[in-house]
Amino acid sequence: MEDSYVLQLLAPKFKEFHLCFCGYAQCNPLHSFGPAARPNYIIHYILDGKGFYQVGDRKYELSKGQGFLIEPETLTFYQADKEEPWTYLWIGFGGTRAGYRPHDIGLNSGQLIFQCSYGNELKQIVLSMLKHTQSTTTNIYFLQGKLYEFFSVLSRDSALEATQEISQENNYIQEAISFIRNHYSKGISVTDVAEHLNVNRSYLYVLFKNALDMSPKEFLTKFCVSRAKEQLTLTDFSIEHIAHSCGYHDALVFSKAFKAQIGLTPREYRKQNRAETQDKLVASQNELESLMIKGKAYIHEESKNRQNEI
Repeated sequence: MEDSYVLQLLAPKFKEFHLCFCGYAQCNPLHSFGPAARPNYIIHYILDGKGFYQVGDRKYELSKGQGFLIEPETLTFYQADKEEPWTYLWIGFGGTRAGYRPHDIGLNSGQLIFQCSYGNELKQIVLSMLKHTQSTTTNIYFLQGKLYEFFSVLSRDSALEATQEISQENNYIQEAISFIRNHYSKGISVTDVAEHLNVNRSYLYVLFKNALDMSPKEFLTKFCVSRAKEQLTLTDFSIEHIAHSCGYHDALVFSKAFKAQIGLTPREYRKQNRAETQDKLVASQNELESLMIKGKAYIHEESKNRQNEI
């Protein structure tokens, strides 16, 4: 379990780069999430305590002042420590050019963890985001500005390790995923992906099976369904609209594919998850004011201490 505060946005105004959700949580011992694949980029930053983050066979032991990147459609798992469970914040972001933002601060598939000494500022940014829950034009622009501010702080003195070399095979996989991410709404096929990479379908199949343990077709379907899950939870778009936006020209075909993946029809999934999300938002808003006051007081005290040191 975790005591969490969460903000999730509805339809984004900014298509290239936008905030999808953000949150703050104090975790109980051994609280975990996953294994799961998420449809958006997510950055977690650890404010206190420790735990571990695992991607495939890579396991990272992390503590206060460190953070980690979750990439879209990547199976991940993370868990709080038994003795010193972590407190962390997170932001989820998307858009047609969202993948460039982690690269700006040195994060990528080969480098998923980072350090930053400005955790109190990151916390204050997220807490201020959590106060703006209404989907007004003013709030949307405010949140967009805070998203850029978050990355500005991360880039200030982030101590990122050297990027690992990426093999040609991984380059193909990354390029294929990027192509799918940017064109899935057009109803692309595996042949379209192979032609974009200038490789044959058989070779593409081998690449995906070796790297992701699934076929390109399976990955494409999972990706589209993941995007659909996000829209079903966070928007009021019709099932037909969501089907078309995820590359399905037939809503019935979409519904069958969705149920095969999730075990629920799109309508059933929406009803279940919208209710849970709304309950969490309502429960968290009542405690945000005191949390904000505590955060501001801490920032003020830290600022005074730094001035005294100077």
